[in-house]
Amino acid sequence: MNNFVYRNPTELIFGRGQLAVLEEKAKQLGPTVLLVYGGGSIKRSGLYDKVISLLLSAGCRVLELPGVEPNPRLSTVKKGIELCRQEGVNWILAVGGGSVIDASKAIAVGVPYDGDVWDFYTQKATAQDALPLGTVLTLAATGSEMNRGSVITNWETQEKFGGSTTFPTFSILDPEHTFSVPRDQTIYGICDIMSHVFEQYFSHTTEIPLQSRFAESILKTVIENAERVLANPEDYDARANILYCGTMALNGTLPVGVETDWATHSIEHAVSAVYDIPHGGGLAIIFPKWMRYVYRENVQRFKRYATEVWGIDPAGKSDDEIALAGIEATEAFFARIGAPTRLADYQIGDEKLQVMAEKATPYGAIGRFKKLASTDVAEILRMCL
Repeated sequence: MNNFVYRNPTELIFGRGQLAVLEEKAKQLGPTVLLVYGGGSIKRSGLYDKVISLLLSAGCRVLELPGVEPNPRLSTVKKGIELCRQEGVNWILAVGGGSVIDASKAIAVGVPYDGDVWDFYTQKATAQDALPLGTVLTLAATGSEMNRGSVITNWETQEKFGGSTTFPTFSILDPEHTFSVPRDQTIYGICDIMSHVFEQYFSHTTEIPLQSRFAESILKTVIENAERVLANPEDYDARANILYCGTMALNGTLPVGVETDWATHSIEHAVSAVYDIPHGGGLAIIFPKWMRYVYRENVQRFKRYATEVWGIDPAGKSDDEIALAGIEATEAFFARIGAPTRLADYQIGDEKLQVMAEKATPYGAIGRFKKLASTDVAEILRMCL
């Protein structure tokens, strides 16, 4: 195990009816709030009216930034920053999924920063200050509700990068708020959660039994509950289990003392920067192909994955056969729940493979499990066609 320092200051408020806590939190954070949300699903579900009522009861002046995109745009972030500066906003409330939270984080660090907020995503600056941020999560997927990461798309340059921004002050997670999530978004969220675990599980770091078992438990819990949720979107316990898995997958618990990878996310960011596809859908396509491309770097790790997560019987099989059986089980699961399996599912051909490969590697080789140059990325993308 490697040395580590672990800190997570976000207050997680989980369970049925916990939205009521928002009124007291609002009183503590200041009189002027920017409410950030997406395409209007929170209005259709009635959540918007509940949030507004609680904020007004707390004496808040509420400004709004609606329309955050599924791959949040830099232009939207800059619009939010300008609004906060003009109106003297004290804090930000993100109501929605990971995209809304990511955009809100970017706004929060952009307001006190003198330069271009894009600097935080191109490794030119590190965020030092931020407006307080609260979240009300409506989608189990990114884990952004309890970490400081944020992914933003610069549509003008067709670049999509992650940056280290700010932790939410608090996050309210009521599984009932995820009941109305459409089937395809539920599927993408499941794939996203599992992919976050993969990025931290496939590692060459040794003597990490606890971290490995944490990761395997999250994967198995998602797998066990996925089809329950898809069969009955209002299964509270299944929604709750997946929602909490999404948080635990990316709140800093899994990577303590572990060398992590993140190459596949870089590849997917390049694909969705060019084609604007759903993040979870892209990961479902790319991750199994990455697995096939790199598994021989550490066959024993993939063998463990196959036996511990998928229950592959190792009897009579070589290590290679066991590892590949685990990869095949992953592919079969994604297909069974209705996730996309090929780039062709999004009408993506080979026309821009090299463009995407170069966008995935702007600073050189990516990943740690196996270092991937742009030529490697292009080959993995070719496998995805």
